[in-house]
Amino acid sequence: MIRKANSNDLRRIIDITKACAKLMISKNIFQWNEFYPNLETFKKDVINQSLYVIENNKEVIGCLVISDHMDEFYYKVKWLTPNTKNGYLHRLAIHPDYQRKGFAKKLMKYAFNFSKENGFKSIRLDTFSGNPQNNIFYQSLDFKKLENIYFREQSELPFYCYEKVL
Repeated sequence: MIRKANSNDLRRIIDITKACAKLMISKNIFQWNEFYPNLETFKKDVINQSLYVIENNKEVIGCLVISDHMDEFYYKVKWLTPNTKNGYLHRLAIHPDYQRKGFAKKLMKYAFNFSKENGFKSIRLDTFSGNPQNNIFYQSLDFKKLENIYFREQSELPFYCYEKVL
């Protein structure tokens, strides 16, 4: 089941993202760390009603932010569609115990349906260039790789911007 997250979910979401960060770091993927994502960020997502969770047997096992807010760092990107009615995905996480079982794809399909129902022209996201699995995953869902952006506090390596026209 996929539903909007609430403040009662926050502790579990932090546990999930910490487990994901630990797994990525063990694979030399420095996308997330002890500073990001953090509780304050997820609290804002709950307030903005943009954070969704996926449950398996009533246990929260993952999350995804679906937003219509374009962050400042995306302004310089040459997107495929005009900057009028677009969805932005952030902080996709599935607990490592549940990865590679189709749950991330279910969240993404939910995001596609949500975006179409809300009249979005496209969905945009970014992912770390040093995370080959994520890049393959998004390309397999027909996202087109566009320009690079940088988050120097996380890595000297770029993050790739992706867009899927709906």
